[in-house]
Amino acid sequence: MAKRDYYEVLGVDKTADEATIKKAYRKLAMQFHPDKNPDNKEAEEKFKEASEAYEVLSDKDKRQRYDQFGHAGVEGQFGGGGFNWDNFSHFDDISDLFGGGGFSSIFESIFGGGFGGGGGRGRSSNRGEDLQIELSLSLKEIAIGAEKKIKVGVKSSCETCSGTGSADGKSETCTQCHGTGQIRRVVQSLFGQMQTASECPSCRGEGKIIKNRCSKCYGEGRVGKVTEINVKIPAGVEENQYIRLRGQGNVGPRGGSNGDILVLIREKQDDTFERDGNNIVLDFPISVSQAVLGDELVVPTITGSAKMKIPAGTQNGRLFRLKGQGIQSLHSSAKGDLIVRITVVIPNKLSKEETEIYTKLKTFDHKHEFKPGKGFFSKMREFFS
Repeated sequence: MAKRDYYEVLGVDKTADEATIKKAYRKLAMQFHPDKNPDNKEAEEKFKEASEAYEVLSDKDKRQRYDQFGHAGVEGQFGGGGFNWDNFSHFDDISDLFGGGGFSSIFESIFGGGFGGGGGRGRSSNRGEDLQIELSLSLKEIAIGAEKKIKVGVKSSCETCSGTGSADGKSETCTQCHGTGQIRRVVQSLFGQMQTASECPSCRGEGKIIKNRCSKCYGEGRVGKVTEINVKIPAGVEENQYIRLRGQGNVGPRGGSNGDILVLIREKQDDTFERDGNNIVLDFPISVSQAVLGDELVVPTITGSAKMKIPAGTQNGRLFRLKGQGIQSLHSSAKGDLIVRITVVIPNKLSKEETEIYTKLKTFDHKHEFKPGKGFFSKMREFFS
């Protein structure tokens, strides 16, 4: 069955602001929470569906990708199995509905497992931090794709202690949580008494404590280093889009999993072309005689050059389209076009001979009728429509 539109799930317009989206989700979370609907699989699914919609629409970048590409634009955020509670990052937005802290344990008891591979440890997973870097690309690189090698500072596993953080490889069970990584307590909520669990403050959810710390990483199990990463840029990317390099970010403390690297795309300003979606626009100057008599031009393209004929009587600002000479689409093999915008250059300095010629031409002007009409921008809108 096809997924429902996220805006439809939350019952909000596509123009809804952050506060409206949050309010709508809180209302649905209260309505469909499984504690209020025991043994009701339909309510449980609606609760999860609303949480997935909120995870996307409450995040600026995810929402932008969803608005542009639909569900396909955010599939990579949830892995091959689709949305699960490891992906949900907004517990704090509704934790007050369920008696405050320890909200994650409610989800854990309902849907099983922790958050980020918790294995009975609440939300702590020792996952490393995601890193964000910016990558500036030329218009040619955007048009046909590229491959870049970049040096990045990351935290990697400490070789001295093999990532354990311990100088002698030993650790002790945390006496406060008895190795569970959680402190459990009973709280009073709107639905009665509920058992909640929060991360143990002594061991930070790990269940163990290192006494003899490694002298190189000071017990963290990781150290900083510079590494070279390879980034493949697909054709058709745009300003502010991300490329996610999974598992190439910081390694987590003491043997934790790696975070990701988010590569933020920046477009360099091009000296020759202007981008318009997958089309590129080129201002090409011609002389008065070329405009009057017509000519065959050699115009630059993203990858080289192309021949183009202009007819006699070509007007200033006229647009010509060269099919398939633009930017390749990000999601298909289709290419945009090269739009050549003609600029008739009027000489401002004339020789004596040129002045005599233009003076003779002036005598013919009374034979032509010049009438005002639509401006350039109106014509350009018609051209692209």
